[in-house]
Formats: sequence, C-alpha cells, structure tokens
Amino acid sequence: MSENSQSPLPRRLREARKAAKLTQEELGRKAGLEESVISSRISQYENGVHTPDFGMLKRFAEVLELPTAYFYCEEDDLAEKIKEFKAQQNDG
Repeated sequence: MSENSQSPLPRRLREARKAAKLTQEELGRKAGLEESVISSRISQYENGVHTPDFGMLKRFAEVLELPTAYFYCEEDDLAEKIKEFKAQQNDG
C-alpha cells in the first residue's frame, strides 16, 4: 500500500477534477504538464501512487479554482467550508 494512501489529496483531486467536468488530460494540459506524461501523471496523483509537489498542486488548485488547503484538509466538512469560502471570495 502506498505511503500516501491515507492522504485526502488523491480523493479530493479526483473529486474536484470531476466536479469541474475536466478529464485528466484537460486538467494536466491547463496546469502545464508535458503532453507525454499527462494521463499517467494525473492518474498516479489521483490513485495516491505519487504526490504532486506544492507548486504543481497550486497550479491544479488555480485551474480548479480552489484553495490549496482544500486538498490537504482531513475533515470533509471543513474542506467544504474552505471551498465555500473561496467561492465567496471569487464572487465578492
């Protein structure tokens, strides 16, 4: 089992990508990944095989219009509040 299997990051990344109606390829392209590695890299991140470094996660967050803290938050209800807070900031 992966060292990162307990991290909320893989699940949150997948959920956020799907909520944004983006394919793995679209997310990777918008975040600036090289075409040749997009599909496998995003899949590895979403399955917890590898963890994106902070800079890459920040690019994903920008594409998905979410704060980086959302991906690291262990508690689901708090993660939702973080997401709502960001949405309110964007609206205001």
